[in-house]
Amino acid sequence: MLAVHVQIQVHPSHLEAFRVATLANASASRREPGVVRFDVCQQADAPDRWVLWEVYRNAAAHAAHRETPHYATWRDTVEPMMASTRIGTKLTTVSPEEAAW
Repeated sequence: MLAVHVQIQVHPSHLEAFRVATLANASASRREPGVVRFDVCQQADAPDRWVLWEVYRNAAAHAAHRETPHYATWRDTVEPMMASTRIGTKLTTVSPEEAAW
């Protein structure tokens, strides 16, 4: 599986609009067949900091997600709300059976 950890800093004046747009995107994303998990997290001690935790069945599912209308709407809507460029880190999941501890 492919996990994507996205860090976002939002302008404080846009927190509520960002939350609404991001939750709508997450809700639609969770209905995609290749999405295993799609979490939206807001940092407790810094409410302008957000993390998206996305888990896909494979890289193709992630690519398909980025072609959906709801992703395009989210991307275009929240871009001007961001205080800096979002940082996305792709990770490959490792199951305990694969780990050589």
